[in-house]
Amino acid sequence: MTIDERPEIAQPPRHASVRRPRRFGAEANARLTSSTALVLLVLLAVEGFTVLQVRSMLTLHVFIGMLLVPPVLVKLASTFWRFAKYYSGSREYREKGPPPVALRLLGPFVALLTIVLFASGILLLFEPVAWRGTTLLAHQASFVLWFGVMAIHVLGHLKETANLSTKDWVRRTRVRVAGSRWRRLVITTSLTSGLLLAAVTVPSVGPWLSAR
Repeated sequence: MTIDERPEIAQPPRHASVRRPRRFGAEANARLTSSTALVLLVLLAVEGFTVLQVRSMLTLHVFIGMLLVPPVLVKLASTFWRFAKYYSGSREYREKGPPPVALRLLGPFVALLTIVLFASGILLLFEPVAWRGTTLLAHQASFVLWFGVMAIHVLGHLKETANLSTKDWVRRTRVRVAGSRWRRLVITTSLTSGLLLAAVTVPSVGPWLSAR
């Protein structure tokens, strides 16, 4: 057999090498958003329980509220990232598609009311006593409105959250999308930061307990 007659070594087809989705791609963003959403659902359920008897559980109410702040910021950031990438023409995000129209219209109200709710709650701890009446009214009113839009928001994204929220935490599925370690780090860091923030803030509840 001459050199020219040697059989060619079969080369694998190009499509056989499947590249994992990028760590900042649409699928990665969806995983981060859903994982953070699951964390928020658990913490918000506890916070909602304290609302039922907020006078007797004010310390726990403030602790959980401050613990929620960093994860809420992560959720807002990941949602804004998807919004920005989609409307800036990112092919990957365009192919994934936007949320349903109703949820897109509701999204800005969810974000705005969330910011007002948490900002007013934090202000109540540190602002002068003379301002507390107005801020407390804003906090209570924003909570009522926020609860309504959040209920719709959660129901609208419930299936996606259930499907994606644990994929970065299971060995079999986390390797399928690049950056799972980075996303887990973001979530655990947000919770650690929230715990530190809550521990530092809880002593500010003292004046409220004394006044009561």
